[in-house]
Amino acid sequence: MPNGVAHAPETIVILYFSFEELRALKAGADVFLIEDGPSSAAVLAPSEKKERVEALIQVLVGDLSVSTLQELRGVQMAIHAIVECLRVEMEAVVVATHAADEGAVGAYFDFAHALIVSHRIDEMASEMSAMIELVTGELPTHGSAREFRFPD
Repeated sequence: MPNGVAHAPETIVILYFSFEELRALKAGADVFLIEDGPSSAAVLAPSEKKERVEALIQVLVGDLSVSTLQELRGVQMAIHAIVECLRVEMEAVVVATHAADEGAVGAYFDFAHALIVSHRIDEMASEMSAMIELVTGELPTHGSAREFRFPD
């Protein structure tokens, strides 16, 4: 097989992070997990989202590899929860201080880095879904999302 074809699945299942993205995701996950009281400004986390964020924080040490669409969907849920938490945090800091305040600028960059990762994961999920559809001839089901393996 030509190199491009043989390596296509590898590019689909590995999510690369920059140092800044990892730092922002870890900070956002920490805020998400801490701010679950009734008076917090953050969005309250349903237990599944909280579990997904807790699981994600354990593997946020470098690039991330997933072998199924179902695995990626779990990561996607956690990242979306973190992005929403960072959005709320950024808005709260801007309103409480000033748009040019150092804390507000830092909150913006954390949100922006996490949002970029979220966008890449959404694209990855679309590509994995398309690959399953191409191979099986039908849209991904719960079963095919769990069982269809993407080789490393």
